Formats: sequence, C-alpha cells, structure tokens
Amino acid sequence: MISDRAGNYLLELAKEAIAYYLGTGKKLEVPSDYPIELDEKLGVFVTLNENNMLRGCIGYAEPIEPAITATIEVALAAAFNDPRFNAVTEDEFEKLDFEVTVLTKPEMIVVAHPDQYFDEIEIGVDGLIIQKGYSRGLLLPQVATENAFGIEEFLEHTCMKAGISADSWMDESCDVYKFQGQIFK
Repeated sequence: MISDRAGNYLLELAKEAIAYYLGTGKKLEVPSDYPIELDEKLGVFVTLNENNMLRGCIGYAEPIEPAITATIEVALAAAFNDPRFNAVTEDEFEKLDFEVTVLTKPEMIVVAHPDQYFDEIEIGVDGLIIQKGYSRGLLLPQVATENAFGIEEFLEHTCMKAGISADSWMDESCDVYKFQGQIFK
C-alpha cells in the first residue's frame, strides 16, 4: 500500500481540492511537490461526514488513475456530485470530516458454495463489491464495523447497494469481490 506520509498528503489534498473549487469554481491542478509513490494507479474513495452522518462518498474501485489525480477527481465528486446529497456549500465546509480510503485491487472470491464466503471475508479488513449483470454495489471495509454488520449482513447490504435483492449473493450468477483499504482521517 502507501506510506502514512502519502496517505496524509492525499487527505489534505482532498480538503484543498474542495476548498479551491468552492472559492474559484475550478478544479485544482495537481501540485508539483507530491510524494512520487502517488503516481501509482490505485483505487481511491473520499468520504465526507457531517456530525457523524454521511455527507458524500465517491471513488474509484479499480486502479484506473494515478492516486494523486484520482483523489482530486473523487473529492470533487463526493462534495458536488454524489446524487444522494446536495452540493457542499462554503458554510458547511468547516463542519466536514474527511476520510480518504486507498484500495487494493479487488479480487474475485471463488467459492463452490455460498456458505464458503463466511471463511473468505474478514469484517473490518475486507470491503466488498457485488456484481450481478449490470448491477454493481460497493461497501468500504469500515462500513461493516461502523454498522456492526456480521458477514451475512455485509453481503446483504452490498447487494442492496447494487440495487438487487439482499440474498443475491447466494446466486451463482452473482460475483463477489473483496479488497482491502487503507484509511486516512
């Protein structure tokens, strides 16, 4: 994964990107002095909370962009384009708590029977992606611990996030992936 220095840099960059956009209406350019390890393509999510309540969360599950540019992109998306919330305003910016999660590459969990998922998923360590046809849902590792989910509840809520029935994880046509995340607050 990445160093604490690089992760904390991304956290400050997410804040700076949103503040800059609020002040100028423009996207922040990539700074010139960032840790070189952030050139690596990594999955990145930015989560915004206000009063311990979700206020925005957007990210890239797959490593499609260098972490440095992905963080700017998803920070702006979490603040201004999360369809569940209105755009963040200047007044509420100071009230926000920021979190950046850097992801490992998702790996499909191959099982002969759905009961085997219980041996393959570790709460508090693994995040989940569930895909069935064109439907896809993702929950970060911290979601399970923050909501005191067991493995079955975590699977069910990931299905619901995908917009499919909660028990779809038991269906052979459903693919379940796990990944790990490094969280910076």
